[in-house]
Amino acid sequence: MSAPGREPGLDEEADRWLVGRARGGDRGAYEELVRRHRDRIYRIALRMLGSPADADDVAQEVVIQLWTAMSGFAGTSAFTTWLYRIVVNRCLNHRRGQRSHDQLADVDHPPVAGPESRVLAGEELQAGLRAISRLPEDQRVSLVLVQLEGLSYREAATVTKTNEATVRGRLARARATLMSEMKDWT
Repeated sequence: MSAPGREPGLDEEADRWLVGRARGGDRGAYEELVRRHRDRIYRIALRMLGSPADADDVAQEVVIQLWTAMSGFAGTSAFTTWLYRIVVNRCLNHRRGQRSHDQLADVDHPPVAGPESRVLAGEELQAGLRAISRLPEDQRVSLVLVQLEGLSYREAATVTKTNEATVRGRLARARATLMSEMKDWT
């Protein structure tokens, strides 16, 4: 998947070239890879964890891990697929190691100031984030990758090391659960 305005083939080719240079010890190429993907890393972490502070921590860990893990990138898949897998694994490990499932549901988000509609929108967003944080891990991962990050079912299946049907099923269950939990907001 590429950013709007970028051509996927050129983007993947640039990543491949940068990865090759970074594997050879070129710090500039590594820094360029990080620059190109840091927003995506943070966004996935935030959506997986629901906390900006935790997302910052995980994003920093991923950036550090990338440098040492670069030699393990075989190049058999797109760099972004490999990167998503690292981010998702870091998030899952962070959740398991730092907080219980119930604590994540109680994450405080800054209040939204302004007219009543903005306050209600902020409350709805908080309710949505809490609902996402209560999803089982496999469903949450599928929802974040496909629904929020825009990956195809095939790409999400590659990241999660499952098949497309499994991703579709998990996503359908996640959507049904969220619809049920958010019915009071519609």
